[in-house]
Amino acid sequence: MDLFSVLTGAVTVLGWFFIAYSVLINTSFLGLTALAVLDFHSYLRRSDFAAYDETFAEPLAPGISILMPAYNEAAGIVEAVRAMTAMRYPDFEVVVVDDGSRDDTVRLMVEAFDMVEAPIVVPSRIPTRGRVLRTYLSRRGSHNVLLVCKENGGKADALNVGINAARKALVCMVDADSILDPDALLHVSRPFADDPEKVLASGGVVRIANGSEIRRGRVVDVRMPRRWLPRIQVVEYLRAFMIGRSGWSRLGGLLIISGAFGLFRKDVLFELGGLATDCIGEDAELVVRLHRWIGDNDVDGRVVFVSEPVAWTEVPETTAVLRKQRRRWHRGLTEILVRHKGMIFRPRYGIIGMVTMPWFVAFELAAPFVEAFGFLYLTFVLVLFGVEEAGLYTSGLVNRDILWLLLTVSVLYAIVLTLTAVLVEQLSFRRYRGLKDLLIAMWAAVEENVGYRQLNALWRVGGTVEAWRRRPHDWGNMQRRGFDRR
Repeated sequence: MDLFSVLTGAVTVLGWFFIAYSVLINTSFLGLTALAVLDFHSYLRRSDFAAYDETFAEPLAPGISILMPAYNEAAGIVEAVRAMTAMRYPDFEVVVVDDGSRDDTVRLMVEAFDMVEAPIVVPSRIPTRGRVLRTYLSRRGSHNVLLVCKENGGKADALNVGINAARKALVCMVDADSILDPDALLHVSRPFADDPEKVLASGGVVRIANGSEIRRGRVVDVRMPRRWLPRIQVVEYLRAFMIGRSGWSRLGGLLIISGAFGLFRKDVLFELGGLATDCIGEDAELVVRLHRWIGDNDVDGRVVFVSEPVAWTEVPETTAVLRKQRRRWHRGLTEILVRHKGMIFRPRYGIIGMVTMPWFVAFELAAPFVEAFGFLYLTFVLVLFGVEEAGLYTSGLVNRDILWLLLTVSVLYAIVLTLTAVLVEQLSFRRYRGLKDLLIAMWAAVEENVGYRQLNALWRVGGTVEAWRRRPHDWGNMQRRGFDRR
């Protein structure tokens, strides 16, 4: 067998592999889309009878401690905390944990909320690394606002300090750059009221605030960002939450709750020992460990996604910052799947072990590698076709028409999937009301596939390589613009 035969055979096998992979991943997303539509239909039917106003007036509703870890968040911390203190919920407190900020985060908090230093002893039920330096209480308003200043130890360590300091039965973890809708706590806590024995955690939708108008800690005018990078991330987030997490929640296999907005039972967090401080994706790792604890202890527990509660967050507006974020996210996914690989294909972990985690390995962890090598494969085959006159054409073993059809269908399917998420949003919640914003979202679904998708795949590959090489963690610098700007 000559070299040419080996080459054409390898090209053919790879071509069929990419075709099969594309069919499998697209079919799985089609299934998640169907599940998500059913979940939204069911949720919207239930929401008419949810009686949120009665819950707001219910004095026996479970208390919620809102934990906000903050590190150099001076640009948006005051607006974010103001939004938290104005939430519609009968019993909650706001606990801001400053993780050794070097900017004016602490000073701005003290001035904005009229805070005084108080000798509060923070328990140490969950071990922490950073020593608590001082604590402040607000003298303003009827809601408790507690500021805990500690030595730098990372976001997970700051959250563990917050869990120790929390006084309520439920713990809501949000990012310091997040702004919640006024009724967000009413919605995200509803599963705990409906099924208090089984529901252990719930997560809500995270949306992008870039481009929208925000006043006094409230999103008052939702707009699509005009910059190309944030608007592509808008449709990414819509697809991830409206299709991905809704579908997995409907199936009973929700693996991830966003660190920007998640609600947990505090007693369960104590059982788990808090968040892992040695994992870069501490929020997702906590949920996976929760599922492991459920299976190992034969607990009848559930982790659910609620599509209505909304947290608004600021996303990167430069490729340099976005590259660090996506590398960090995929590195975190790699570390989590490796750490909990013993759960994969284990019946004791139910849907999570038998379906969700294998899917994440095949279509999340491996996807950027397949996409990157697929791009190289496409380039190679096009070059091969380009020198057909030199006698290197593969005599039909790789069909040019099939190749282009595969590429076209793959791109069109990604666009249709994203547009479906936009359509679901428009039919259900209608946050983006203007025709102009809708057209911008539709255009973003198209432009995402030209350049951005390929760059994102390379960044994610880099994150996995970093995990394999066990390089030191680099959380990067978000370089936030703040919520008072468009």
